[in-house]
Amino acid sequence: MGQGLDNVHRIYLEGIAGGNAREAVHKYTGHRYTQHSTGVGDGAEGFLAFFEPFVDRNPKRDIEIVRSFEDGRWVFCNAYQSLNDGAAKWVTMDMFYTDADGLILEHWDTIAPYVAQTKSGEDMAGGSKDVDLAAETEANKAVVLEYTKQVRQEADLSKLNTFVALDLVQHAPNIEAGRDGLKAWLGSDEAGTYEMMFQLIGQGDFVVTYGKRHSLGKDIAVFDLYRLSGGVIVEHWMNEEDISPRDAWGNSGKF
Repeated sequence: MGQGLDNVHRIYLEGIAGGNAREAVHKYTGHRYTQHSTGVGDGAEGFLAFFEPFVDRNPKRDIEIVRSFEDGRWVFCNAYQSLNDGAAKWVTMDMFYTDADGLILEHWDTIAPYVAQTKSGEDMAGGSKDVDLAAETEANKAVVLEYTKQVRQEADLSKLNTFVALDLVQHAPNIEAGRDGLKAWLGSDEAGTYEMMFQLIGQGDFVVTYGKRHSLGKDIAVFDLYRLSGGVIVEHWMNEEDISPRDAWGNSGKF
């Protein structure tokens, strides 16, 4: 585990789950902390203004980092949160940019309610966890890049067979199982249009994209997490959040 990935784990588990927000934010962030979680202000003080009351409101915080990986100075983290004995359950996907020493400089996220009954029958936060470090990272990133361009952005569903396994394991709560389930969703009004890919990072057999889609009159920030094998996507998670109006942001916005 690199220092950046370790610092991300620590700010999550010591600062938020452990309730030591003030100590953690000063220890694990760098000369700046630019925030894109729109309810949180920039810098250590913005972090504390949100998370110190959060800790007080939620004395029981069961937080598990389900899967995470790093790509140079970029870190990805997928977590499951159960607050106050399950009174609220959330799935988060987070992306961080770090400095040369691994201190956190910037943060993006989406926060979605945990859905127990998914259309595919797969757990929203379940599935493969461990990164296969022997897998070809750059080749897998190239596959996801072309899939995002050709299938998501250009909406060429005839290319789906090139990029996605027939027995795709689907964790997105609103998409049916398999390649056919993904095809049906991509062709629906609910899927809308994929307007922008902001970032793509990966390690081994895992690749994640962060971008924006537009659906049913709404702009949506979305992480798509993929696991690949044999040059095709074999497992998919999706975590997304509606983008609030500009006057509701506490910082420069989701991107």
